[in-house]
Amino acid sequence: MAGTGDGGDPSDGGAALAATGRALTELFREESGRLAAGVMRVLGDFDLAEEVVQDALLAAWQQWPVEGMPRQPRAWLWTVARRRAVDLLRRDLRYQEKLAALPPPGEPDDEDHRLRLMFTCCHPALSSDAQVALTLRTVCGLGTAEIASAFLISEAAVVQRLTRARRKIAAAGIPYRVPADEDLGERLSGVLAVIYLLFNEGYLCSTGEAPQRRDLTDDARWLAELLARLMPTEPEVLGLGALIQLHRARTRSRFDDEGRLVLLRDQDRSRWDRAEIGSAVELLVRAGRMRRPGPYQLQAAIVACHAESPSWEATDWLQILLLYDALLRHAPSAVIRLHRAVAASRVLGPGPALAEVDELAPDLGRYHLYHATRAELLRELGRPAEARHADTTALGLTGNSAERALLEQRLA
Repeated sequence: MAGTGDGGDPSDGGAALAATGRALTELFREESGRLAAGVMRVLGDFDLAEEVVQDALLAAWQQWPVEGMPRQPRAWLWTVARRRAVDLLRRDLRYQEKLAALPPPGEPDDEDHRLRLMFTCCHPALSSDAQVALTLRTVCGLGTAEIASAFLISEAAVVQRLTRARRKIAAAGIPYRVPADEDLGERLSGVLAVIYLLFNEGYLCSTGEAPQRRDLTDDARWLAELLARLMPTEPEVLGLGALIQLHRARTRSRFDDEGRLVLLRDQDRSRWDRAEIGSAVELLVRAGRMRRPGPYQLQAAIVACHAESPSWEATDWLQILLLYDALLRHAPSAVIRLHRAVAASRVLGPGPALAEVDELAPDLGRYHLYHATRAELLRELGRPAEARHADTTALGLTGNSAERALLEQRLA
Protein backbone atom coordinates (compact mmCIF):
# COMPACT_ATOMS: atom_id res chain seq x y z
CA MET A 1 0.00 0.00 0.00
CA ALA A 2 1.21 3.50 -0.78
CA GLY A 3 1.94 5.62 2.28
CA THR A 4 2.94 9.23 2.91
CA GLY A 5 6.62 8.52 3.56
CA ASP A 6 7.51 7.95 -0.09
CA GLY A 7 6.19 11.27 -1.29
CA GLY A 8 2.83 9.86 -2.45
CA ASP A 9 -0.54 11.46 -1.98
CA PRO A 10 -1.66 11.06 1.65
CA SER A 11 -5.04 9.89 0.40
CA ASP A 12 -3.48 6.94 -1.45
CA GLY A 13 -3.22 4.83 1.69
CA GLY A 14 -6.87 5.36 2.53
CA ALA A 15 -7.95 4.56 -1.02
CA ALA A 16 -5.84 1.41 -1.08
CA LEU A 17 -7.20 0.38 2.29
CA ALA A 18 -10.76 0.91 1.06
CA ALA A 19 -10.01 -1.16 -2.06
CA THR A 20 -8.57 -3.92 0.12
CA GLY A 21 -11.69 -3.80 2.28
CA ARG A 22 -13.94 -4.21 -0.76
CA ALA A 23 -11.83 -7.12 -2.01
CA LEU A 24 -12.01 -8.78 1.40
CA THR A 25 -15.77 -8.34 1.58
CA GLU A 26 -16.26 -10.04 -1.78
CA LEU A 27 -13.87 -12.87 -0.88
CA PHE A 28 -15.56 -13.44 2.46
CA ARG A 29 -18.95 -13.70 0.80
CA GLU A 30 -17.60 -16.31 -1.58
CA GLU A 31 -15.75 -18.39 1.01
CA SER A 32 -17.95 -18.28 4.11
CA GLY A 33 -20.39 -20.87 2.79
CA ARG A 34 -17.62 -23.23 1.71
CA LEU A 35 -15.88 -22.95 5.06
CA ALA A 36 -19.14 -23.48 6.94
CA ALA A 37 -19.96 -26.62 4.96
CA GLY A 38 -16.53 -28.14 5.59
CA VAL A 39 -16.44 -27.35 9.29
CA MET A 40 -20.09 -28.26 9.84
CA ARG A 41 -19.51 -31.75 8.45
CA VAL A 42 -17.03 -32.45 11.22
CA LEU A 43 -18.40 -30.50 14.16
CA GLY A 44 -22.06 -31.34 13.57
CA ASP A 45 -23.10 -28.11 15.28
CA PHE A 46 -24.36 -25.01 13.46
CA ASP A 47 -23.45 -22.53 16.18
CA LEU A 48 -19.90 -23.87 16.61
CA ALA A 49 -19.34 -24.04 12.86
CA GLU A 50 -20.45 -20.43 12.45
CA GLU A 51 -18.18 -19.40 15.34
CA VAL A 52 -15.20 -21.06 13.67
CA VAL A 53 -15.91 -19.42 10.32
CA GLN A 54 -16.44 -15.96 11.82
CA ASP A 55 -13.19 -16.25 13.80
CA ALA A 56 -11.28 -17.10 10.61
CA LEU A 57 -12.83 -14.20 8.69
CA LEU A 58 -12.18 -11.79 11.56
CA ALA A 59 -8.53 -12.84 11.69
CA ALA A 60 -8.19 -12.18 7.96
CA TRP A 61 -9.91 -8.80 8.28
CA GLN A 62 -7.45 -7.79 10.99
CA GLN A 63 -4.26 -9.16 9.45
CA TRP A 64 -4.49 -8.91 5.69
CA PRO A 65 -4.75 -5.10 5.39
CA VAL A 66 -1.56 -4.87 7.49
CA GLU A 67 0.45 -7.87 6.30
CA GLY A 68 -0.94 -8.13 2.77
CA MET A 69 -3.24 -10.73 1.27
CA PRO A 70 -1.69 -14.24 1.27
CA ARG A 71 -0.86 -15.95 -1.99
CA GLN A 72 -3.56 -18.57 -1.36
CA PRO A 73 -6.30 -16.80 0.64
CA ARG A 74 -8.69 -19.73 0.57
CA ALA A 75 -6.10 -22.10 2.05
CA TRP A 76 -5.16 -19.46 4.65
CA LEU A 77 -8.79 -19.14 5.77
CA TRP A 78 -9.19 -22.90 5.97
CA THR A 79 -6.01 -23.26 8.04
CA VAL A 80 -7.20 -20.68 10.57
CA ALA A 81 -10.67 -22.25 10.67
CA ARG A 82 -9.12 -25.66 11.22
CA ARG A 83 -7.02 -24.42 14.11
CA ARG A 84 -10.07 -22.87 15.73
CA ALA A 85 -12.00 -26.10 15.19
CA VAL A 86 -9.20 -28.01 16.90
CA ASP A 87 -9.49 -25.72 19.91
CA LEU A 88 -13.22 -26.38 20.08
CA LEU A 89 -12.83 -30.13 19.61
CA ARG A 90 -10.46 -30.32 22.56
CA ARG A 91 -13.51 -29.68 24.70
CA ASP A 92 -15.19 -32.76 23.27
CA LEU A 93 -14.74 -36.28 24.63
CA ARG A 94 -14.49 -37.58 21.07
CA TYR A 95 -11.63 -35.24 20.26
CA GLN A 96 -9.29 -37.77 18.66
CA GLU A 97 -12.01 -39.26 16.46
CA LYS A 98 -13.24 -35.92 15.17
CA LEU A 99 -9.77 -34.44 14.82
CA ALA A 100 -8.76 -37.29 12.53
CA ALA A 101 -11.70 -36.44 10.28
CA LEU A 102 -10.49 -32.89 9.63
CA PRO A 103 -8.79 -32.49 6.23
CA PRO A 104 -5.18 -31.24 6.30
CA PRO A 105 -4.54 -27.47 6.05
CA GLY A 106 -5.20 -25.94 2.66
CA GLU A 107 -7.54 -28.71 1.48
CA PRO A 108 -11.17 -27.60 2.01
CA ASP A 109 -13.84 -30.22 1.55
CA ASP A 110 -15.42 -30.95 -1.82
CA GLU A 111 -18.04 -28.53 -3.05
CA ASP A 112 -20.88 -31.03 -2.81
CA HIS A 113 -20.76 -30.73 0.98
CA ARG A 114 -22.55 -27.41 0.57
CA LEU A 115 -25.47 -29.24 -1.03
CA ARG A 116 -25.48 -31.63 1.92
CA LEU A 117 -25.56 -28.71 4.32
CA MET A 118 -28.45 -27.24 2.34
CA PHE A 119 -30.49 -30.38 2.91
CA THR A 120 -29.60 -30.28 6.59
CA CYS A 121 -30.75 -26.67 6.94
CA CYS A 122 -33.97 -27.53 5.10
CA HIS A 123 -35.04 -30.08 7.73
CA PRO A 124 -38.85 -30.38 7.95
CA ALA A 125 -38.68 -29.64 11.69
CA LEU A 126 -38.11 -26.00 10.67
CA SER A 127 -40.63 -23.72 9.00
CA SER A 128 -40.08 -23.18 5.29
CA ASP A 129 -39.02 -19.55 5.79
CA ALA A 130 -36.58 -20.57 8.54
CA GLN A 131 -35.11 -23.28 6.31
CA VAL A 132 -34.39 -20.86 3.51
CA ALA A 133 -33.10 -18.03 5.71
CA LEU A 134 -30.75 -20.32 7.63
CA THR A 135 -29.37 -21.85 4.44
CA LEU A 136 -28.82 -18.50 2.76
CA ARG A 137 -26.89 -17.32 5.82
CA THR A 138 -24.95 -20.45 6.76
CA VAL A 139 -24.24 -22.06 3.40
CA CYS A 140 -24.39 -19.18 0.93
CA GLY A 141 -22.87 -16.47 3.13
CA LEU A 142 -25.51 -13.82 2.44
CA GLY A 143 -25.83 -11.04 5.02
CA THR A 144 -28.96 -10.24 6.98
CA ALA A 145 -29.68 -7.21 4.76
CA GLU A 146 -29.62 -9.37 1.63
CA ILE A 147 -31.82 -12.03 3.22
CA ALA A 148 -34.23 -9.35 4.43
CA SER A 149 -34.48 -8.04 0.87
CA ALA A 150 -35.23 -11.53 -0.44
CA PHE A 151 -38.10 -11.97 2.03
CA LEU A 152 -39.25 -8.31 1.99
CA ILE A 153 -38.94 -8.15 5.78
CA SER A 154 -36.75 -6.22 8.26
CA GLU A 155 -33.22 -7.25 9.25
CA ALA A 156 -34.39 -7.62 12.85
CA ALA A 157 -36.96 -10.17 11.72
CA VAL A 158 -34.24 -12.09 9.87
CA VAL A 159 -32.05 -12.20 13.00
CA GLN A 160 -34.96 -13.53 15.05
CA ARG A 161 -35.75 -16.14 12.42
CA LEU A 162 -32.14 -17.36 12.33
CA THR A 163 -31.86 -17.49 16.11
CA ARG A 164 -35.03 -19.56 16.45
CA ALA A 165 -33.88 -21.94 13.69
CA ARG A 166 -30.49 -22.58 15.30
CA ARG A 167 -32.07 -23.21 18.70
CA LYS A 168 -34.50 -25.69 17.20
CA ILE A 169 -31.71 -27.54 15.38
CA ALA A 170 -29.70 -27.82 18.58
CA ALA A 171 -32.71 -28.93 20.64
CA ALA A 172 -33.82 -31.52 18.08
CA GLY A 173 -30.32 -32.87 17.49
CA ILE A 174 -30.72 -32.61 13.71
CA PRO A 175 -27.84 -34.56 12.10
CA TYR A 176 -25.57 -33.32 9.32
CA ARG A 177 -26.31 -35.64 6.41
CA VAL A 178 -28.11 -35.84 3.11
CA PRO A 179 -31.47 -37.41 3.94
CA ALA A 180 -32.41 -40.82 2.61
CA ASP A 181 -33.88 -40.91 -0.90
CA GLU A 182 -37.41 -41.25 0.43
CA ASP A 183 -36.93 -38.08 2.51
CA LEU A 184 -35.47 -35.85 -0.20
CA GLY A 185 -38.83 -34.72 -1.52
CA GLU A 186 -39.98 -33.08 1.70
CA ARG A 187 -36.81 -30.95 1.77
CA LEU A 188 -36.52 -30.23 -1.94
CA SER A 189 -38.73 -27.12 -1.98
CA GLY A 190 -36.48 -25.41 0.56
CA VAL A 191 -33.30 -26.25 -1.36
CA LEU A 192 -34.84 -25.00 -4.61
CA ALA A 193 -35.90 -21.76 -2.93
CA VAL A 194 -32.38 -21.19 -1.62
CA ILE A 195 -30.78 -21.65 -5.04
CA TYR A 196 -33.44 -19.43 -6.62
CA LEU A 197 -32.93 -16.60 -4.10
CA LEU A 198 -29.15 -16.94 -4.31
CA PHE A 199 -29.41 -16.44 -8.07
CA ASN A 200 -31.75 -13.48 -7.65
CA GLU A 201 -29.33 -11.73 -5.31
CA GLY A 202 -26.49 -12.19 -7.78
CA TYR A 203 -28.61 -11.21 -10.78
CA LEU A 204 -29.58 -7.86 -9.25
CA CYS A 205 -27.88 -7.13 -5.93
CA SER A 206 -29.96 -5.64 -3.15
CA THR A 207 -26.95 -3.97 -1.47
CA GLY A 208 -23.40 -2.89 -2.27
CA GLU A 209 -21.78 -1.00 -5.11
CA ALA A 210 -21.96 -3.76 -7.74
CA PRO A 211 -25.29 -3.98 -9.61
CA GLN A 212 -24.80 -7.72 -10.14
CA ARG A 213 -22.54 -10.49 -8.81
CA ARG A 214 -21.51 -13.07 -11.37
CA ASP A 215 -19.99 -15.27 -8.65
CA LEU A 216 -23.42 -15.77 -7.07
CA THR A 217 -25.18 -16.48 -10.36
CA ASP A 218 -22.43 -18.95 -11.33
CA ASP A 219 -22.75 -20.56 -7.91
CA ALA A 220 -26.51 -20.88 -8.26
CA ARG A 221 -26.20 -22.45 -11.67
CA TRP A 222 -23.58 -24.91 -10.41
CA LEU A 223 -25.76 -25.92 -7.47
CA ALA A 224 -28.79 -26.32 -9.73
CA GLU A 225 -26.80 -28.60 -12.04
CA LEU A 226 -25.50 -30.60 -9.09
CA LEU A 227 -29.04 -30.98 -7.78
CA ALA A 228 -30.21 -32.10 -11.23
CA ARG A 229 -27.59 -34.88 -11.17
CA LEU A 230 -28.82 -35.92 -7.73
CA MET A 231 -32.52 -35.79 -8.67
CA PRO A 232 -32.81 -36.10 -12.47
CA THR A 233 -36.48 -37.10 -12.44
CA GLU A 234 -37.70 -34.05 -10.52
CA PRO A 235 -39.25 -31.63 -13.06
CA GLU A 236 -39.01 -28.61 -10.76
CA VAL A 237 -35.24 -29.12 -10.48
CA LEU A 238 -35.03 -29.00 -14.28
CA GLY A 239 -37.37 -26.02 -14.32
CA LEU A 240 -35.13 -24.04 -11.98
CA GLY A 241 -32.09 -24.92 -14.07
CA ALA A 242 -33.88 -23.69 -17.19
CA LEU A 243 -34.97 -20.49 -15.44
CA ILE A 244 -31.40 -19.68 -14.38
CA GLN A 245 -30.02 -20.36 -17.86
CA LEU A 246 -32.66 -18.20 -19.54
CA HIS A 247 -31.88 -15.24 -17.30
CA ARG A 248 -28.13 -15.69 -17.72
CA ALA A 249 -28.57 -15.68 -21.49
CA ARG A 250 -29.41 -11.95 -21.32
CA THR A 251 -26.42 -10.95 -19.16
CA ARG A 252 -24.55 -8.96 -21.84
CA SER A 253 -27.54 -6.74 -22.63
CA ARG A 254 -28.77 -5.88 -19.12
CA PHE A 255 -26.59 -2.82 -18.40
CA ASP A 256 -25.43 0.08 -20.56
CA ASP A 257 -21.88 1.42 -20.74
CA GLU A 258 -22.51 3.68 -17.74
CA GLY A 259 -23.81 0.83 -15.58
CA ARG A 260 -27.49 1.74 -15.81
CA LEU A 261 -30.04 -1.04 -15.94
CA VAL A 262 -31.51 -1.65 -19.41
CA LEU A 263 -35.13 -2.78 -19.23
CA LEU A 264 -36.19 -5.89 -21.13
CA ARG A 265 -38.09 -3.93 -23.78
CA ASP A 266 -34.98 -1.88 -24.61
CA GLN A 267 -32.39 -4.68 -24.63
CA ASP A 268 -30.40 -5.57 -27.76
CA ARG A 269 -31.68 -9.07 -28.42
CA SER A 270 -28.87 -9.79 -30.85
CA ARG A 271 -26.58 -9.94 -27.79
CA TRP A 272 -28.59 -12.67 -26.09
CA ASP A 273 -26.89 -16.06 -25.86
CA ARG A 274 -28.96 -18.19 -28.20
CA ALA A 275 -27.05 -21.39 -27.33
CA GLU A 276 -27.90 -20.96 -23.66
CA ILE A 277 -31.52 -20.20 -24.52
CA GLY A 278 -31.68 -23.38 -26.61
CA SER A 279 -30.20 -25.45 -23.79
CA ALA A 280 -32.71 -23.99 -21.32
CA VAL A 281 -35.66 -24.73 -23.60
CA GLU A 282 -34.49 -28.34 -23.92
CA LEU A 283 -34.45 -28.62 -20.12
CA LEU A 284 -37.94 -27.15 -19.98
CA VAL A 285 -39.24 -29.61 -22.58
CA ARG A 286 -37.74 -32.50 -20.57
CA ALA A 287 -39.48 -31.23 -17.46
CA GLY A 288 -42.78 -30.81 -19.31
CA ARG A 289 -42.76 -34.43 -20.44
CA MET A 290 -43.00 -35.46 -16.79
CA ARG A 291 -46.42 -33.76 -16.59
CA ARG A 292 -45.89 -32.36 -13.09
CA PRO A 293 -45.96 -28.58 -13.56
CA GLY A 294 -44.71 -26.32 -10.80
CA PRO A 295 -43.75 -22.70 -10.13
CA TYR A 296 -40.17 -22.90 -11.42
CA GLN A 297 -41.25 -24.52 -14.67
CA LEU A 298 -43.95 -21.89 -15.12
CA GLN A 299 -41.54 -19.02 -14.41
CA ALA A 300 -39.10 -20.52 -16.90
CA ALA A 301 -41.89 -20.80 -19.49
CA ILE A 302 -42.68 -17.10 -19.01
CA VAL A 303 -39.04 -16.11 -19.49
CA ALA A 304 -38.82 -18.46 -22.51
CA CYS A 305 -41.70 -16.58 -24.13
CA HIS A 306 -39.62 -13.41 -23.89
CA ALA A 307 -36.39 -15.15 -24.95
CA GLU A 308 -37.91 -16.63 -28.09
CA SER A 309 -39.74 -13.47 -29.17
CA PRO A 310 -37.94 -11.43 -31.87
CA SER A 311 -38.99 -8.13 -30.25
CA TRP A 312 -40.85 -6.59 -27.33
CA GLU A 313 -43.78 -5.71 -29.59
CA ALA A 314 -44.05 -9.28 -30.94
CA THR A 315 -44.19 -10.85 -27.48
CA ASP A 316 -47.10 -13.22 -26.91
CA TRP A 317 -48.50 -11.30 -23.95
CA LEU A 318 -51.71 -13.31 -23.78
CA GLN A 319 -49.71 -16.51 -23.37
CA ILE A 320 -47.61 -14.87 -20.66
CA LEU A 321 -50.74 -13.66 -18.86
CA LEU A 322 -52.18 -17.19 -18.90
CA LEU A 323 -48.90 -18.58 -17.56
CA TYR A 324 -49.01 -16.06 -14.71
CA ASP A 325 -52.55 -17.18 -13.92
CA ALA A 326 -51.28 -20.77 -13.69
CA LEU A 327 -48.32 -19.64 -11.60
CA LEU A 328 -50.62 -17.91 -9.11
CA ARG A 329 -52.54 -21.16 -8.67
CA HIS A 330 -49.31 -22.97 -7.78
CA ALA A 331 -47.58 -20.22 -5.78
CA PRO A 332 -49.87 -17.31 -4.90
CA SER A 333 -47.98 -14.22 -3.76
CA ALA A 334 -48.20 -10.44 -3.99
CA VAL A 335 -44.96 -10.24 -5.98
CA ILE A 336 -46.25 -12.63 -8.64
CA ARG A 337 -49.50 -10.64 -8.81
CA LEU A 338 -47.39 -7.53 -9.42
CA HIS A 339 -45.57 -9.19 -12.32
CA ARG A 340 -48.87 -10.46 -13.69
CA ALA A 341 -50.19 -6.89 -13.69
CA VAL A 342 -47.36 -5.88 -16.03
CA ALA A 343 -48.45 -8.56 -18.49
CA ALA A 344 -52.09 -7.55 -17.99
CA SER A 345 -51.22 -3.98 -19.00
CA ARG A 346 -50.10 -5.26 -22.40
CA VAL A 347 -53.32 -7.23 -22.90
CA LEU A 348 -55.98 -5.20 -21.08
CA GLY A 349 -54.38 -1.76 -20.95
CA PRO A 350 -52.72 0.29 -18.19
CA GLY A 351 -55.98 1.26 -16.44
CA PRO A 352 -57.08 -2.23 -15.33
CA ALA A 353 -53.46 -3.10 -14.57
CA LEU A 354 -53.05 -0.08 -12.29
CA ALA A 355 -56.21 -1.05 -10.40
CA GLU A 356 -54.68 -4.50 -9.76
CA VAL A 357 -51.40 -2.96 -8.64
CA ASP A 358 -53.08 -0.54 -6.25
CA GLU A 359 -54.69 -3.49 -4.45
CA LEU A 360 -51.21 -4.72 -3.52
CA ALA A 361 -50.25 -1.61 -1.53
CA PRO A 362 -50.75 -3.21 1.91
CA ASP A 363 -48.37 -6.07 1.03
CA LEU A 364 -45.81 -4.30 -1.17
CA GLY A 365 -45.72 -0.74 0.10
CA ARG A 366 -42.03 -1.11 1.08
CA TYR A 367 -41.03 -2.86 -2.16
CA HIS A 368 -39.31 -0.58 -4.67
CA LEU A 369 -40.52 -2.47 -7.76
CA TYR A 370 -44.11 -1.95 -6.66
CA HIS A 371 -43.66 1.82 -6.89
CA ALA A 372 -41.56 1.64 -10.07
CA THR A 373 -44.30 -0.42 -11.73
CA ARG A 374 -46.97 2.07 -10.63
CA ALA A 375 -44.86 4.87 -12.08
CA GLU A 376 -44.71 3.14 -15.48
CA LEU A 377 -48.46 2.63 -15.57
CA LEU A 378 -49.17 6.19 -14.41
CA ARG A 379 -46.97 7.57 -17.19
CA GLU A 380 -48.87 5.51 -19.75
CA LEU A 381 -52.11 6.96 -18.37
CA GLY A 382 -50.82 10.54 -18.76
CA ARG A 383 -50.39 11.24 -15.03
CA PRO A 384 -46.76 12.45 -14.88
CA ALA A 385 -46.87 14.13 -11.44
CA GLU A 386 -48.10 10.94 -9.77
CA ALA A 387 -45.58 8.91 -11.76
CA ARG A 388 -42.76 11.15 -10.54
CA HIS A 389 -43.88 10.71 -6.94
CA ALA A 390 -43.94 6.91 -7.39
CA ASP A 391 -40.44 6.91 -8.93
CA THR A 392 -39.15 9.06 -6.05
CA THR A 393 -40.57 6.56 -3.56
CA ALA A 394 -38.98 3.66 -5.47
CA LEU A 395 -35.62 5.43 -5.45
CA GLY A 396 -35.74 5.74 -1.68
CA LEU A 397 -36.37 2.01 -1.29
CA THR A 398 -33.68 0.48 -3.52
CA GLY A 399 -30.01 -0.03 -2.76
CA ASN A 400 -28.99 -1.38 -6.19
CA SER A 401 -26.73 1.09 -7.98
CA ALA A 402 -28.01 0.27 -11.49
CA GLU A 403 -31.65 0.58 -10.50
CA ARG A 404 -30.92 3.85 -8.71
CA ALA A 405 -29.18 5.21 -11.81
CA LEU A 406 -32.19 4.31 -13.97
CA LEU A 407 -34.65 5.94 -11.57
CA GLU A 408 -32.47 9.05 -11.23
CA GLN A 409 -32.36 9.32 -15.01
CA ARG A 410 -36.15 9.20 -15.15
CA LEU A 411 -36.49 11.84 -12.46
CA ALA A 412 -33.97 14.11 -14.16
